[in-house]
Amino acid sequence: MDFRYIRFDPNLLKQDILEQLLRLWNQLLLSANGDAETALRYLARLWDRLEFPPGQEISFEEFKEYLKEQGLIREGAGQVVELTERGEQKIRTAALEEIFSSLKMDIAGNHRTPFAGEGTDNLPETRPFRFGDKTGDISFTDSIRNTLQRDPEHFEVVEEDLEVYQKEHQASCATALLVDISHSMILYGEDRITPAKKVALALSELIRTRYPKDSLDVILFGDDAIPVEETQLPYIGAGPYHTNTKAGLELARNLLLRKKHANRQIFMITDGKPSAIYDNGQLYLNSFGLDPKIVAQTINEAVLCRRKGIVITTFMVARDPYLQDFVQRLSRACKGQAYFASPDHLGEFVFADFVRNRKKRVR
Repeated sequence: MDFRYIRFDPNLLKQDILEQLLRLWNQLLLSANGDAETALRYLARLWDRLEFPPGQEISFEEFKEYLKEQGLIREGAGQVVELTERGEQKIRTAALEEIFSSLKMDIAGNHRTPFAGEGTDNLPETRPFRFGDKTGDISFTDSIRNTLQRDPEHFEVVEEDLEVYQKEHQASCATALLVDISHSMILYGEDRITPAKKVALALSELIRTRYPKDSLDVILFGDDAIPVEETQLPYIGAGPYHTNTKAGLELARNLLLRKKHANRQIFMITDGKPSAIYDNGQLYLNSFGLDPKIVAQTINEAVLCRRKGIVITTFMVARDPYLQDFVQRLSRACKGQAYFASPDHLGEFVFADFVRNRKKRVR
């Protein structure tokens, strides 16, 4: 056995400690709905409980200064600490890395379908050269073989001899992510909104960096449904709302139908049955059981999505029997899929399904 000894580098250890503190900081930011002042207060309370290696202690003020030096926070009006654009970007990146590290499948790279088309990677199969094909896609081995088979006595390559590699088709996808922000998402001491928010941040970063031809619309639904921009994702939170699932599906359908992507899909994260709809312009509420009027209108909206070729996948983050009953009926009506996902593993479920759905066959 060969042993190698190297000199201890305290700078590397300090950098590792700072990276661990940054991960903690990002978690606290999500819990604080992007409020840097609140996250700093959380961190200050925890600081005395943190354990550092001997000689590598970092004070709370030193770490706060480090965040400023890295351009993650700044002092705004009235000396209130706030996130910078780089800080918002860091949250998205951290959320993506955390979910990727927990996945037990490789989802790196662009998705592929079994059909030949325009793409970036060559298939082993070839086809005759056509006008407009790139010369870099020519299979010289197959082309020369065709030439020799056609006239073994006179080696002269003509256009009819040329073969080009077929390409793996890379289908684009428009996704609408529906996030339930009703009061139950933070009820009974269980935080379900932070994992849902983390999924939205990570999915946004994944599509922006790895699937730039795709689109993502994030929609919050409570009493009503509203779209949110990527820059607002760290700041979303649950509120004193009911669950208007119909409004969320309807807004998602309208937004997706404006897209020209080959695939359209809805991912819905919820922890409760629908309890609200708009009826003749008035908000109709019923939190008890499954209201037939609310359920019927919500399922009708899901059927409309199916007729427009929009696939709905529901992720339940609670084991509420009313929710399970409703989701089963919804999935049957729209021929969609449904999963129960604990908040701790929500990201893994959503990302695995995102990649699986993007492999839909497209001609």
